[in-house]
Amino acid sequence: MTTATPAGRLPVDLRDPALLLAALPYLVGFRPEKSVVLLGHRAPDGNRVGLVLRADVPGRQDRARQAQALAPRLAAGHHTGVTIAIVGGRRRPGSPPPHAGFAKHLADALGQYGLPVLHAMWTPHITPGARWACYQADDCGGELPDPRATVVAAAATESGQVAFDSRAEMEALLDPRCPEALERRADLLAGLPTPSGSDAAAEFRAAFDRQRRDDGPPSDEQAIRLAGALTLPQVRDACFSMAVPPGSPSAREAERLWLTLVRELPAPQRAAPAALLGYTAYLRGDGAFAGMALENALAADPGHGLATLLLNVLSRGMPPEELLALAMHADPAGTRGYNLITPDPEPSRPG
Repeated sequence: MTTATPAGRLPVDLRDPALLLAALPYLVGFRPEKSVVLLGHRAPDGNRVGLVLRADVPGRQDRARQAQALAPRLAAGHHTGVTIAIVGGRRRPGSPPPHAGFAKHLADALGQYGLPVLHAMWTPHITPGARWACYQADDCGGELPDPRATVVAAAATESGQVAFDSRAEMEALLDPRCPEALERRADLLAGLPTPSGSDAAAEFRAAFDRQRRDDGPPSDEQAIRLAGALTLPQVRDACFSMAVPPGSPSAREAERLWLTLVRELPAPQRAAPAALLGYTAYLRGDGAFAGMALENALAADPGHGLATLLLNVLSRGMPPEELLALAMHADPAGTRGYNLITPDPEPSRPG
């Protein structure tokens, strides 16, 4: 299983191996275990993080194949070199770090694309005080700092980014809240009429109002009407453009609603909010969660065009800012034309 994260905005120091290893949970979205993480150094200067690829450490028989599969994905971006970080395994006294053979396969595969390995390092796990070592120098190593006490952690917290303890914990965010409710709604959605544009917009305004009041999950009728609203291209485009400005309060509010609908709608209807969720998460730099949401969309509807496009773009490491145009042009009239999110009420002023 592979996770791709586009070039982000976190202040990662590529020159300090210990700090870089400690930053991995924030770069991939969760604490990696039994993983290889490839970090591209972004051109032209190579001092910024580009594409970040995380994959499971393969068995011995699959190491060369895994290396050959990962290297082209780094080559597709604009990188000056790659740092390899391998997490997992136990080091025997007097022996090189575990998975040294796999690190060499990776270096050879990357070299075929003109990408030098600028650093290759290992640690058993990402925890405070864990030992780390280098594959290329015996005197290179030390102990990891507390990942939560780094500059990267502070920047991630300020931007609202969460590092989960595992990939499974992050994936659980997308699980259905109530499988029985999905079964009921699947039957009810079969004869769903197409709403008008004004009715669809009103449904979303009501949904945002309920969300602000913290009214809990939608009823069957509310969920069905929202699924119907997303069948209208003009309303779906207006929802698409809510992802900008990335990370803004309105974009976060929209992302919360898309996540709710992913958990509350059956297949294939959940594909539309899952794709919107993936795009919104991608723009704010959370590639791991974006990828999970897009995979969820394709599981619900294997032919979903937007999810397929975005997952391909994500796997190639396109920086999020290069996808802003999709949101800006998705709704030429602007989301205010539908006014899907009602503004917060003005605070009362003393007379």
